[in-house]
Amino acid sequence: MGVKNKVKVKDIVKKYNMPVGKVIKELKEMGLKVSTASSEIGPDLIDFVYDHFKEVCIKEEKEKIRLEVEKEAESKNEIHLKSPVIVKNLAEALGKKPNEIIGMLLTFNVLASINQTVETEVAKKLCGKFGMSLVVDRREKDEHVSKQEDHKPATPEEAIDEKDKPEDLIDRPPVVTFLGHVDHGKTSLQDAIRKTNVAAKESGGITQHIGASVVNVNGKTITFIDTPGHEAFTAMRARGAKATDIAILVVAADDGFMPQTIEALNHAKAAAVPIIVAINKMDLPGADSDKVIRQMQQNGLMSEEWGGEVGAIRVSALTGSGIDKLLDRIILEAEMLQLKANPKRAAKGVVLEAQLEQGHGPTASVLVQTGILKKGDCVLCGKYYGKVKTMINVLGEPVESAGPSTPIKLVGLSGAPAAGATFIVCNEKEAKKIAEEREIESRTTGLEAENTAQGIGGTNLEDLMKRLVKGQKQTLSIIIKADVQGSVEAIAESLKKFPSEKIQIDILHSGIGAITENDVLLGAASNAIVVGFHVRVNPGVNSLAKKQQVEIRLYSIIYELIEDLKDALAGKLAPDQREKELGTAKIIKIFEISKGPKVCGCMVEKGLVRVGAKARVHRNNELIFNGSVHSLRRFQDDVKEVRQGLECGIRLDNFLDFQEGDLIQAYDIEYKKATL
Repeated sequence: MGVKNKVKVKDIVKKYNMPVGKVIKELKEMGLKVSTASSEIGPDLIDFVYDHFKEVCIKEEKEKIRLEVEKEAESKNEIHLKSPVIVKNLAEALGKKPNEIIGMLLTFNVLASINQTVETEVAKKLCGKFGMSLVVDRREKDEHVSKQEDHKPATPEEAIDEKDKPEDLIDRPPVVTFLGHVDHGKTSLQDAIRKTNVAAKESGGITQHIGASVVNVNGKTITFIDTPGHEAFTAMRARGAKATDIAILVVAADDGFMPQTIEALNHAKAAAVPIIVAINKMDLPGADSDKVIRQMQQNGLMSEEWGGEVGAIRVSALTGSGIDKLLDRIILEAEMLQLKANPKRAAKGVVLEAQLEQGHGPTASVLVQTGILKKGDCVLCGKYYGKVKTMINVLGEPVESAGPSTPIKLVGLSGAPAAGATFIVCNEKEAKKIAEEREIESRTTGLEAENTAQGIGGTNLEDLMKRLVKGQKQTLSIIIKADVQGSVEAIAESLKKFPSEKIQIDILHSGIGAITENDVLLGAASNAIVVGFHVRVNPGVNSLAKKQQVEIRLYSIIYELIEDLKDALAGKLAPDQREKELGTAKIIKIFEISKGPKVCGCMVEKGLVRVGAKARVHRNNELIFNGSVHSLRRFQDDVKEVRQGLECGIRLDNFLDFQEGDLIQAYDIEYKKATL
């Protein structure tokens, strides 16, 4: 009889297909000292541990069967109806006479005829009286869509999304992205991995940058996407592209979590991908990994060491320590995900980056996600198309084909597509026709058409109101930016107490400072609105928001947002009807004052400006700040208001970034609102 070897926690994870955190928790309850996936169990305890997990699996299987039986029993008492629910259809489904249903509705204070619709919640309560559960299914198409549109042929992108046969699926490598604070070592960590795991051979000694790298770990492949930060990561998600399987959150052991770390974490959470925390810079004297573990818990990431399921790997990009453990953890997470792809279908993937290169024309670095891309294939990518003339791999070598999870640079497209755009292989004639149609549509309808072609959507309060009218419970995702942390916390607390059964508010991300491009990209990727309190909008952000169809709303007091949401629910969202315009002033000179903040010298061009009034600042027709008038001066005197045709000095609250030519719009708010 041979001597048994030690086993690691990750071996049990693979054997019984359980989450790492659960396995560690079970082992700790058994009295074993384990903390990570690499913790070992002695040979004398192996049989004891295996017997325990066999029992756990049997219990889980019995519980699964019990739940399925209960679910089946419940389903027998379910009735399904398409929305909207009509009295006649409801009566037929319940096996009752329409008059009986109409009589029952009266007990709910609802007066309806046989052909009238009933609110979903009322219909569910009525069904409950008969011991039945109502499930309202959405109609597949809007009632106004014509039969011709119902039978419209699918686009190549839609057609390729057909289901794969299980026998055609093969394992594919995981695609991994590094996220984190700018100075915490994302790039150096990737470089350290490349040096130890990537072949040094490159064509002609020239580095071919294709936005990704591939490493080999004990015969298994990992693809790393090189992103300059979470901006590109989120830009891909904003275009509907799920290019990442696993996110590595890099946190410096000396600094710990920074605002950008939390922002990156929120992007990873919004993408719904597994997260591994790499605690970098463990070689520094001030390294404190325990602080990082605590901060993980404070930000909703429970480390394995504390009984959670998130791996926290201590590494040093400088010395190379811990790199092997990080790679092992990536492989373990990938095995748990059971990543598969079909190499037999037409190739499809996502653009990582694209550019115009001298001697090559448009080139695109792409990640093949399914199928096999071959030299000579015709590729359609948004409004561009072309035959693949050349393909170059991560080592700079020309290749004839590329399979799932493989990054390559391709030459042959008619233009340079945007990062995150989807590419597919299809018939050349069809690709040319579709690309030309999209080009014409893009010119005709501008950015809106381009966004539609790329799969970008937006959300605003008016859209929310329209959806609520249909009786569907909605989730409103919000990104909050404020001037101080106290304001962020107060806003978040107010939104948590929002009085509505119709809407659930999800605070996707919050932070301090101006509204940035990152906020807009996260909003686009997650269908969220961006709200700012006493903060400005960075230059260029408004134009990006228009392109991505993300609504930015600026407020000077917290309850204005709450009131807007209440108005949306009351079906009367019309902020302009609540405002009373006072006047407009143009900034003609900026005055620096030795004591106190600078003051803008203005000419009141219209109406009047009053102390305490609300004020918006516009630059080049873009709203950049929303606050209030703090003080007014005429010559050396403080005044309460200044009228048209007069010059004055204006100070706004928490805004000093004035420029000559900015317009200040003063207004009051009249609070005459509908109540819920």
